[in-house]
Formats: sequence, C-alpha cells, structure tokens
Amino acid sequence: MGPAATSHTLCLCFLAVCVPAGLINAASTQASVPEVKKTRGDVPDIFPEPESEPTTQVSDFESSYNYVLSRLASMDQAIHKLNVGHYTLDVKVSQLIDRVSRLDAKVGDLEDSISEVYQHSKDNRKEIGRLEGCQKGHRMGYKCYLVYNRLEDYAGASRKCLERGGRMAMPRDRKEQEALADYVKGFFHPGNWPVWLGVNDLRSEGLYLFDDGTRVSYFQWRKHFLSSQPDGGRRENCVAMSSDDGDWWDHYCDRTMNYVCEFDDRVAL
Repeated sequence: MGPAATSHTLCLCFLAVCVPAGLINAASTQASVPEVKKTRGDVPDIFPEPESEPTTQVSDFESSYNYVLSRLASMDQAIHKLNVGHYTLDVKVSQLIDRVSRLDAKVGDLEDSISEVYQHSKDNRKEIGRLEGCQKGHRMGYKCYLVYNRLEDYAGASRKCLERGGRMAMPRDRKEQEALADYVKGFFHPGNWPVWLGVNDLRSEGLYLFDDGTRVSYFQWRKHFLSSQPDGGRRENCVAMSSDDGDWWDHYCDRTMNYVCEFDDRVAL
C-alpha cells in the first residue's frame, strides 16, 4: 500500500484488536462534548427574559402627584371628622355649662333657704331661752335671772347665754346685786358654789367692764383682812360671785364653774 492508503487504513492494534484510527478520533470527539439533556419539544430550551416596561420622568411625576393627592384627600377627611367631633364636643360642653349654671342657681337658692331656716332656728332658740329664763328664773324689774348648774369657763358661759337670747348677769347697782345674790343663795342652799358674772378686766388691767362693753360703776368685792379682792393681778381677769354671801372674786378665766344669765322681761317693758 502507498502512504495515502496507509493514513486511511491505519489500524491500531490493542489487545489484538484492530480499530480504525478514524473511529477512535470520532469517539474521542463525541466523549469530549457533554451531552445536553433534551426536554419536551413544546418547551424551548432557554426562556426569554421579560422585557421591562419603559419608564419616563413624566410617568414618575404623575404617580407621585396622584399619591400626594390621595394623601391630601385622606387628610381632608380626617380633618373633617375632627371638625365634626369638635363641634359635637362644643355643643355638649355648652349644654353641660348651662346645666351647671342652673344647678349652681338652685344650690344658691338652697343655701339661702338653709341660712334662713338656720336664722329662724337661732331666733326661736333665743326666744325659747328668754321665755324659759323668765318663767323658771327670778324676775327683777325689767330683768329675769336664771342660774345654769353646768360648768363652763368664762368664754363658754358668755356664749351659752347669748345663744339662749340673753347675756351673762350684770348687776349694775346695789338693788340688782342684792336681788341676784338672794336668788343665787337660795338656788344653791345650803352649799356655796361660785357663779360667773358678766364682769372682767380683760381689755385693760384694773378697768372692769360688763360683758356688753359698758363700764362697771358698782362693785361688791369681798373685803376681809385675810383675802381682800381683787388680788389676782394680771393672772385673774374674770369675776365670779360666791353663792353664800354674794361677794365678788376675781378668778382665772379658764376655770369652769356655774353661771347666771339675764334676760329682758318684755312683759315688764
């Protein structure tokens, strides 16, 4: 064979088997190319990428504008709701203020009625006290004296007499003093119990005034070589009368003892 024939008919002997060289090259070429798995014929091997929609500056502006408009519309609705709620609340507040005003007027009327009833009660209590003083007590001219066998300090006794429509006993002359002393002595006989009189020098030491502020011109101080009155100085500023002899003594004003009230006898007036 010539050289050309040799290149086409050259056979490689391997393990006593002769294989044409052309077949070996074809096989090696097929082995070097990876086999592509085929899918069904109606589905393409490669899916095309979706084409993006073209965007322009005008379309973005319109979207933003529409968004802003929608937000403004929502805000307008919210503001409208707030206005409606505010108006409703304002109406309710006005109604409440009107009701409170009417209630305040009624409370004012009720307070006036209570004050009037309280004043009537005070007046009635004073009138009852005056009648009691003149019916149960001792009449002396245009006055009535009544002893209260209840312990009070000077201020408390003065207040009790005023609440009953009278005042603490204020003998202004010898005649009244003697009549009052006889009445008190008979009330506590045979004991000796001091009673408050409406006499004090609380305003100025040594300046004795009645409980109504008028100046005392007649005195019935106890005169004794062992205990002459008054002897309390600035410490004892309120005057009491002993029930056994009617003499006056100065005492501490916070001491508690019985007291005598005097009332106007309107029948005698």
